[in-house]
Amino acid sequence: MQWNSLSEFLAMGGYALYVWGSFGATALVMLCESLLIRSQRRQIVRNLHNGVDSHHES
Repeated sequence: MQWNSLSEFLAMGGYALYVWGSFGATALVMLCESLLIRSQRRQIVRNLHNGVDSHHES
């Protein structure tokens, strides 16, 4: 598929809502996943520094 202008590219042949919505949803999920992984890693490192086993908290 070829586009003659930026507006044609952004319109995606009439499927812009689906294409850009899917792209945005995927980007949002990837961002959330990265933030959750970073948060979990920080918690694990904090527990290791404190000598706490996260599976046996009381």
